Amino acid sequence: MTLPFTAEQFFEVFARYNRAVWPMQVVLVLLAVAALALAVRPNRLSDRLVAGILSILWLWMGLAYHLAFFARINPAAVFFSALFAAQAILLASAGLGGELSFRLALDRRSLVAGALIAYALAAYPALNVLLGHRYPATPTFGLPCPTTIFTIGLLLAARPCPRHLLLIPAAWSLLGFSAARQLGVVADYGLVVAGVVGIAVAVRRPQAWARSALGLASQGGSRGMKGEGHVVP
Repeated sequence: MTLPFTAEQFFEVFARYNRAVWPMQVVLVLLAVAALALAVRPNRLSDRLVAGILSILWLWMGLAYHLAFFARINPAAVFFSALFAAQAILLASAGLGGELSFRLALDRRSLVAGALIAYALAAYPALNVLLGHRYPATPTFGLPCPTTIFTIGLLLAARPCPRHLLLIPAAWSLLGFSAARQLGVVADYGLVVAGVVGIAVAVRRPQAWARSALGLASQGGSRGMKGEGHVVP
């Protein structure tokens, strides 16, 4: 795949975004932590609140990142913006319609969900720092790749998980991976795992997903690491 921008232009978009929106990065992380806490200790309003937070995150990515910044170097970002806004609407509709019930418990499904959430919020930024991606020219939470991983993790905690809500996050995971090997964000190997897990849940019978998702994710991650070695958020 030939990208319409260079790696230098790509990381400069992160720098411009991070400088322009500060301190929204902190607000977005706090929203994510609140959603996680509500999934761990649910109450009568928690399901709608979690869905609402996810909807806000996807609308933010569509408008504040894709449309306002990424579109300057990639014309396809206008389409991405519309896609992310559509995901925001789907999440809001599911939350208001009572289709979602988020529960993180001590079971295999929650283990996978919790691992993805922890990776998105903690391991992802730590790995970027260790590999030399310095703020502000680095992907922060609220940008597509770490937030997509976080979203898939929370959706796995939904009982049941509406499959249609996983389609756009999983598609973005694979699209990002297919374009990213030449741009150098090793932390995005987690994006590949999240995408494979999301697809496994979306296309398989609910009772079969837990037996296969971990194996599929492991195979997908291994194949990704045998590629050119870099993934982009």
